[in-house]
Amino acid sequence: MRVRPITPELLVDEVAERLAGAGGGGWLRVAVDGPPGAEPGRLADALVDPLRVRGRPAVRVDAADFLRPASLRYEYGRTNPDAYYGGWLDEAGLRREVLDPAGPGGSGRILPSLWNAETDRATRADYLLLPPGGVLLVSGSLLLGGGLPFDVTVHLVLSPGALARRTPASARWTLPAFARYAEEVGPSMFADVVVRMDDPRHPAMVEPESVG
Repeated sequence: MRVRPITPELLVDEVAERLAGAGGGGWLRVAVDGPPGAEPGRLADALVDPLRVRGRPAVRVDAADFLRPASLRYEYGRTNPDAYYGGWLDEAGLRREVLDPAGPGGSGRILPSLWNAETDRATRADYLLLPPGGVLLVSGSLLLGGGLPFDVTVHLVLSPGALARRTPASARWTLPAFARYAEEVGPSMFADVVVRMDDPRHPAMVEPESVG
């Protein structure tokens, strides 16, 4: 693999250009995956305007708005990394309310949020229709291990040291979950776009070595 340094601005432009040309002009479901320290939501937000300029209106969804109720998330305690790894995200809800409607033959009618984790109540958000040619940007952590139907996957990766440095002390208990994700799922090996984010001011694209 080749690591190519890139500026944050050029990173956004290159990813937006790739997404704008994908999906044959139909709806496009994009995962922007990474630990909180890599700020996947920030990259997803930054892609909205460049995609619009390229004729692909974007709709943002945060996976944090599709967590399971507290009674299920905390069944094994509030700081259980195994539960965090496999039991916090409501994958069925995200698929049912967002990804399947945005897929082939779908209605395009999506729910932008389902559950408010702070109040532990349904958000009661209104449904919205994806515009023609729209790009659905779903940001969050641990998105690529459960077979969710994304058309393009972007993975932001941190080295173990950078991940530890950029994880607040109150969230250090999640580190084993991300180590398990890297080992068992290996998103850096198959994601369509892989970006090293050890220093957000100096990201780097991870690309296959050219042959010949």
